[in-house]
Amino acid sequence: MPRPTQPKLRGPAAWTWYYLYVLLDVFSRYIVGWLLAHRESATLAQRLIAATVAREQIAPGQLTVHADRGAAMISKPVAFLLADLGITKSHSRPQVSNDNPYSEAQFKTLKYHPSFPDRFGSFEHGRAHCTDFVTWYNTQHRHSSLGWHTPHVVHHGLAAARQAQRATVLAAAYAATPARFVRHAPTPPPVPTAVWINQPRLLPASGIRPDPAPIDAPDCPRIDDRRSRGDSGPPLVEPRLEPVIIDAGVWSRETRCSVNSVPLVSQTR
Repeated sequence: MPRPTQPKLRGPAAWTWYYLYVLLDVFSRYIVGWLLAHRESATLAQRLIAATVAREQIAPGQLTVHADRGAAMISKPVAFLLADLGITKSHSRPQVSNDNPYSEAQFKTLKYHPSFPDRFGSFEHGRAHCTDFVTWYNTQHRHSSLGWHTPHVVHHGLAAARQAQRATVLAAAYAATPARFVRHAPTPPPVPTAVWINQPRLLPASGIRPDPAPIDAPDCPRIDDRRSRGDSGPPLVEPRLEPVIIDAGVWSRETRCSVNSVPLVSQTR
């Protein structure tokens, strides 16, 4: 599931910016497509997505593209292109920055790399730097969340063979000097089998979403508790009369307490 994003890079003078478009595979963190442009454009985003889908040989109905709410990504040309290619589109929630964590992490790696300059001397300089960075990021940069493999290894299905090689080396090291390993024989860190954006809360055993918790859960103050503490305020109304159910959380208009750790918001009908 690639995620297209587009940050700004400083040019040689004030108010000069270069726009970097990136398509990132969420599972492997592999940069499957990118381009640097002088402006933000729906046409450029359209061309990048079309070229990347053709190069990766993605069949209709196989891909979901998650993007931020930039003007280029929410434009009609991009939406029509995704529909024509049989690609499902998804966007970050309004004013929620952490709905794009994989791309944000990739751009932080770009901007915190020692070779990243304060400004680029020219457009060609920016393009050359991004070319070198993408090559390094895909083939040399190792991710802890990928079992310390590179995006190239995971994206091209080489992780299983590398895991077997690591297991062989670790087993030989343990057989040679078991005293070095205090607790148990070493094993290579696992490679993830799935990644999520806003993973739904599921019960571990059944895989079913939990039912809404009752209004008088321990984390939510009861009416009797408020009276015993002598809390002042408007006349108390039994919150069970009009519960407002949103997702897996039960909201009480009087106690204004979220039972299932959903961010606190006042809800009325």
